[in-house]
Amino acid sequence: MGALVAIVGRPNVGKSTLFNRLVGRRTAIVEDRPGVTRDRLYGDVEWLDRRFTLIDTGGFVPGEKDALLKKVRQQALFAVQECDVVLFVADVRAGITSGDEAIAAELRKAGKPVLLVANKADTARLEDEGAGSELYRLGLGDALYYVSAERGRGADDLKEAVVAALPPATGGEEKPAFEEDADSRPVRVAIVGRPNVGKSTLVNALLNEERMVASELAGTTVDPVDSELEFQGRKIILTDTAGIRRKASISQTVEQFAVVGSLRTVERADVVVVVLDATEPAVEQDARIAGLAEEKGRAMVVVVNKWDQVAGKASSATFREQLKDSLKFISYVPVVFTSAIDGTKVEKVLELALQVFGQWQFRAPTPLMNRLLKHVTEHHPMPWHAGKPLKLYYATQVAAAPPTFVFTCNRPEGVPDRYKRYLVNQLRETFDLKVPLRLLFRERPGKSKRSARLGTMVGRKQGRKLKS
Repeated sequence: MGALVAIVGRPNVGKSTLFNRLVGRRTAIVEDRPGVTRDRLYGDVEWLDRRFTLIDTGGFVPGEKDALLKKVRQQALFAVQECDVVLFVADVRAGITSGDEAIAAELRKAGKPVLLVANKADTARLEDEGAGSELYRLGLGDALYYVSAERGRGADDLKEAVVAALPPATGGEEKPAFEEDADSRPVRVAIVGRPNVGKSTLVNALLNEERMVASELAGTTVDPVDSELEFQGRKIILTDTAGIRRKASISQTVEQFAVVGSLRTVERADVVVVVLDATEPAVEQDARIAGLAEEKGRAMVVVVNKWDQVAGKASSATFREQLKDSLKFISYVPVVFTSAIDGTKVEKVLELALQVFGQWQFRAPTPLMNRLLKHVTEHHPMPWHAGKPLKLYYATQVAAAPPTFVFTCNRPEGVPDRYKRYLVNQLRETFDLKVPLRLLFRERPGKSKRSARLGTMVGRKQGRKLKS
C-alpha cells in the first residue's frame, strides 16, 4: 500500500497551491479522461523512484466554534493520524501565529514525522536573510524548507526530503498486485460510495448474513471492515467502507472530506464496487468517488442499488444513458442494477467483479499487438505535428493491473488527445477490456545518438563547403 503524505496548516498559507505544484509535475502515465471535472484533495507523486499519495486538507482553525470549520479541523487531524509524513505549511512572511502554535501542538501529539515548510519564499533573499527562522521555535524539527509554491522554487528539494522521511518501502507497495499469484490469492473487492446508498446492506446480501451493521442512518460504518467469502470456487475479501461524504464548502473554496480511510482501502483493492442510489441519479460526489478508483487504476463495477424503489418508473436503459453522460470518464465500466434489501441481482456483482479482475490482469499477445498496430496505422493514420507527420513504429504491453501499453513514435509530445482516445477505444474493442488502461508514448531508443550523428554529418558537409 502506498505511503500517504498530508499537507496541513492555517488557511491562506498556500497549501492547495503547494499541493498542485507537487502533484502537477508528475510525468507518469499519460491518459486522457474527458468529460469530468473533479475537485481533487489527493494526488500521486513520483520522485526518486518512490511513489506517495499527497493529501490536501482544509484550512486548520484551532478553537473554531463554527460547526463546519470544526469538521474541517477534525478531518485534517484524521488525515494526520492516517498519513506517514506531514507537511506543515506556514507563511514565511507572517511569522508565528497562535494558529501555527496550536497546530504544532497537535502535530507533536500525533508523533508523525513532520517537515516544516516555509511557503511564499519567492526569492533567495528571504532565505539568506533568515526570514521565518522563528518557525524553528515550533519544535517540529531542525530543518526549515523554503519554497515558493506559486513559482516552484524549492519544490524538488521538498520532494526529496519527503522521500527521505518516508518509511522503508514494503514489497507490496512497490510491486503491483499482478506480480502475486493472481490465480490463487483472494480477490480484494472494496465496496465504496456515498453515505446511505446501501453499501453495508449490499455486503450483508453478498455474505447472506447480517455480518455488517446496516442502518439507514448515514455514516454507520466508520472503519473499513473485511469479510471473506467463496464464490464460484474463488476466495473473495469484501471490504465495507465508510461513506465518502458530500462536498461542503466555505465560500466555495474549502472541501470537507472523509476519504482517507477509503483511499487506503481503494489502494489495496483489486476491484472497486462503486455503489450508487437509484433514487438519486449520479451526482458530483459519485464522480469524485469513481474518479478516485479510476485514478488508482483499479478495476471497477458500478452498482445501481435500490432499483426496487424506481422499478416501473424508470428504465435501466435510460438510467445507463444518464450514467454515460454524468460519468463519461468511466463509461466502459460494467453496470448492474440491484436491490440489496431483497437480494435482486446481488450475485451479479460478484460475477462482474471476477470478470473485471481477470481483465485487469490481462496480457496482450505480441502478435495481436502487431496486428492492432497495423490496423490502426492503415485505417487511421496519425496526424501531422509541427509540419511533420507523426509515426507509430511499434506497440507493446509493459504491465498489467491495470493493462499498460507503450507506443513508440517519432514525436511523443505531439500525439493529440483525440488520437490517444482512439487508441484506447481500439484496445478496448480488440481485447474486450472494461478496466482502466494506461498509455505511454516514447521515442525510439537511440534517437539522440542518431540526431547527434546527423548533426555531425551536416557540420562536416558545411565545413567542406566553406573550405571549397
